[in-house]
Amino acid sequence: MELTTEIVTVLFFTAMLAGFVDTLAGGGGLITLPALMLAGVPPVQALGTNKLQSSLGTGTATLLLLLKARIRWRHIKPLFIAAFCGSALGSLAVQGIDQSRLEIIIPIVLVAIAIYFVGYKPGKPRGKKLKGKYYARAVIAPIGFYDGMFGPGTGSFFCLAGVMLRNANIVFATATAKPLNFATNIASLGVFAIFGNLLWKTGAVMMCGQIIGAWLGTHFLFKINPNWLRILVILMSLAMFTRYVYYQFQG
Repeated sequence: MELTTEIVTVLFFTAMLAGFVDTLAGGGGLITLPALMLAGVPPVQALGTNKLQSSLGTGTATLLLLLKARIRWRHIKPLFIAAFCGSALGSLAVQGIDQSRLEIIIPIVLVAIAIYFVGYKPGKPRGKKLKGKYYARAVIAPIGFYDGMFGPGTGSFFCLAGVMLRNANIVFATATAKPLNFATNIASLGVFAIFGNLLWKTGAVMMCGQIIGAWLGTHFLFKINPNWLRILVILMSLAMFTRYVYYQFQG
């Protein structure tokens, strides 16, 4: 399918905002995926194109964080592999789902994410720390599966898992979420590409926006108040849910 120049331009700036927000708090898919669907892209193609454009955003953020030594490859390698494998399986599973079912799942997940963030308050780490291998298999891989099948909020889920289950501080957990989200994006992207569910031109334009947004986000990551980020994700998810339902009824 072909999109108009005006719509593609809007998607470029949408991706730039998503790249910025996703680098800071995760949840960039809360912006880009509904935007693609509101532009008239079918659900499965929207999922594939969303992976295409978001992969470069998370990749840019990962590279910058590694160069700045904010994260270490030897520490994240097992988690990276678990996230990659989980996402690949999730992307394979979604290929056989009726697209009309995705149209029902999307608004439900958007509301669930908003409710989850309303109840979560960033603070001191508490709880029992899970061992690395169990954490990778029982937590990171399932989140990767979710990202491969659907996606919005994955970066936030990785971040919250790090805080709650690994006792990481919110800033370090956010930084660690970037390479994990990159792993899920590239794994899922490969599967969607094989099945031909991508809009390459639209995705390429959005990738440019993602690079700019991710670059800006990495410069704010260690300066912004995490409470403001939590509120931002809540507002985004509810706003996108409202717009999505409105346009569905209009159609």
